[in-house]
Amino acid sequence: MQRQTTIAKPLELKRAWYVVDATDIPLGRLASQVAQILMGKNKPIYTPNEDTGDYVIILNAAKVKLTGDAEHKKNYYNVSGYNGGLRTRSSGTMKREYPCEMVERAVWGMMPKGPLGRKEFKKLFVYEGDKHEQQAQQPIVLELKK
Repeated sequence: MQRQTTIAKPLELKRAWYVVDATDIPLGRLASQVAQILMGKNKPIYTPNEDTGDYVIILNAAKVKLTGDAEHKKNYYNVSGYNGGLRTRSSGTMKREYPCEMVERAVWGMMPKGPLGRKEFKKLFVYEGDKHEQQAQQPIVLELKK
């Protein structure tokens, strides 16, 4: 007997909304678990060439945990394209001044690169505090492993 492979059809998908509190969760662990949900790898209907993932709202991005000496040793780089246009910021600076960007960069690093990955990444919403704008979607509170 031959097994049938199920292919997810975009019109048949039911997308859920999840809220994650990032307080005291290590940044890498948070990013990897959120990326799995955005890609839909936590569902039995996961299809690599279709967007089967759910929406994720991350709250308290400023309270994410950096383990080890990452606060001082890890750096984030941006290049403007001009001579001398390299900007370097430490994780401590990113956590204090740009916590949402730091979390978004960590999640983006775990996502597939390409048109599908960019489409899946747009389902991520990161907020510095504990308030969000998606109450109308009635998101489900999701507890991640610490």
